[in-house]
Amino acid sequence: MHEKSPILNVARREKVGTRYNNRLREKGSLPAVVYGRGRDPVSISLNHRDFTRLVTKGEKIFRLDVPASADLEAQQMVLLRDLQFDYLGTNIVHADFTRVSLTDRVRTRVPVHLVGEAKGLKQAGAILMHPVSELEVECVVTELPDYLEVNIADLDVGHAISVGEVKSPVASMKILTDPHALVAQIVIQQEIVVAEAAAAPTGDAAQPEVLTAKKPEDAAKPGAAPAKPGAAPAKDAKSAPKK
Repeated sequence: MHEKSPILNVARREKVGTRYNNRLREKGSLPAVVYGRGRDPVSISLNHRDFTRLVTKGEKIFRLDVPASADLEAQQMVLLRDLQFDYLGTNIVHADFTRVSLTDRVRTRVPVHLVGEAKGLKQAGAILMHPVSELEVECVVTELPDYLEVNIADLDVGHAISVGEVKSPVASMKILTDPHALVAQIVIQQEIVVAEAAAAPTGDAAQPEVLTAKKPEDAAKPGAAPAKPGAAPAKDAKSAPKK
């Protein structure tokens, strides 16, 4: 829980725009914006390395340590709302925060941690599926957890744990994610063997019909190939007139 949120040392950004933001990033700073509570957005900058370390640990609630001004209080409590990444999706390039108070109810996403060793994994070929790794929750700021634990020790092959079965750590918290979505499931990994195109049949059935071969009755038809010398005339063939 967030009884004591980490402090971010930030500075007010007087100039905004892509060119100025790139200069900040080159110096190790991260551009960000603070919104909410009926006040104008404020552009700030903060230490990129320190902030990334805290986000990696799962922190979402921060206190901004900044000289007080008309639109940004000293020790302002904020909730991390959005992160923007570079084109590789690995480096944070911008952050958005929302002003909150300790009594506000907020909506955000919380990671799911699976704990325990599922008994179904002892079966050969069994694998653990983790379709939903984050849950959307609504709770008071001070009750926002770093993560939600789901015990999978009793999970067996062919069984699953849905979002609706996840217990909230506090009664006032609401889980907003679809209750039918699956958090964990044990399935058997089957090797799919692609058979070769149908095996060649054997015996007479395997003999393909030779379309170019002439059938016996074709010999009597006009234009048929002449019979070999000495061969008996065709049954229906007429005798040539004598000279």
